Amino acid sequence: MYYIRMNAYAKINIGLDVINRRDDGYHNVSMIMQSVNLYDNLTISKNSSNKIIVRTNLPYLPTDKKNLVYSAAHLFKEVTGIKSGLLITLKKRIPVAAGLAGGSTDAAATLMGLNKLFNAGMTKDELSKLGVKLGADVPYCLMMGTALSEGIGDKLSPLPPMPKCHILLVKPNINVSTKFVYENLKLDDSTIHPNISLMQKAIESQNLLELTKHMGNLLETVTINHYPIINNIKDKMVELGAMTSLMSGSGPTVFGIFNNYKTAKDAFQYFRTSYQKYQVFLTKPYYPINHN
Repeated sequence: MYYIRMNAYAKINIGLDVINRRDDGYHNVSMIMQSVNLYDNLTISKNSSNKIIVRTNLPYLPTDKKNLVYSAAHLFKEVTGIKSGLLITLKKRIPVAAGLAGGSTDAAATLMGLNKLFNAGMTKDELSKLGVKLGADVPYCLMMGTALSEGIGDKLSPLPPMPKCHILLVKPNINVSTKFVYENLKLDDSTIHPNISLMQKAIESQNLLELTKHMGNLLETVTINHYPIINNIKDKMVELGAMTSLMSGSGPTVFGIFNNYKTAKDAFQYFRTSYQKYQVFLTKPYYPINHN
């Protein structure tokens, strides 16, 4: 085998709670992560150059160690001792800096692809230990599907698949700093936390209505104050028939959950037409064949 093609799936946070701030500066979180059927494409091929060459369809993306694809390939070669050169072609579809784990999922797909391409025989656990060196979301992006994420995001527990639905993604043309959001997050006795436990029970009972009733993202308390457009998009989604709407991660992407395809498609067309500078996608949950 001289090359391999991989899909790198985006994720949304259908629930995000921040428990407390740790002494080391990190935060303990409780999140429910969900893969969606929006993905980047990677083609990884061997060559004799002994170099890692990354090419992408977006001219503003770095192609050196600042790109997680390059960093993942470099780390994999370092750990396995593989000498072969690599050409990695990345076709980006997932919006950049959007709260959708675009960079992390590309890194995860790179690790999985190289593991298969070179028959390295690394287990998911071994790949996850490599992945966490690249970013907190990479181990989840290796697992995919529906999962509970705890600790600093490093403790993952697979959950039953999210109930079937349609998911509308809208990324406004703004950028949000994750560091800024966490630095300005207030955690005190008055903080109203989303109920991740009730969300988990709704997933286990496959009750989409109950799940959407309890969805919440504590980081919205910071981001919406500074970027009111996020709340405007949420309100519009609900007005257009979404069961609920939420910001993913630290933003700025907003998603809406729909139980009816026509309603979701009409909302998709509205945002595509009315907000032409926004990135808009209509997708659904992604369920890996092997959910473990």
